[in-house]
Amino acid sequence: MLFMVIEKFRDTQAVYRRARERGRMLPEGLRYVNSWVEASLTRCWQAMECEDAALLQEWAGQWKDLVEFEIVPVLTSQQASETASHPSASAKPVSLGHLAK
Repeated sequence: MLFMVIEKFRDTQAVYRRARERGRMLPEGLRYVNSWVEASLTRCWQAMECEDAALLQEWAGQWKDLVEFEIVPVLTSQQASETASHPSASAKPVSLGHLAK
């Protein structure tokens, strides 16, 4: 499954310091795809991929003191087009617990 992780930094300098010192700290099975950072360096959008949404919670837990998270299950444009073309197909809901806004 593909997720868009929207991060709002509480302390930008501390976020980048931790990232330099410890890396992304991704649990096994969670894959970083790509990211984009707002020019003000206060927000980041990360595409992440995993089969178990609990891995996102585990990962975010290591950053929650510095970052506010919103995690949104997403589809690629191709997947969305295919889903929209088959009205009987529906996306499966994903529970993200306390991390879903």
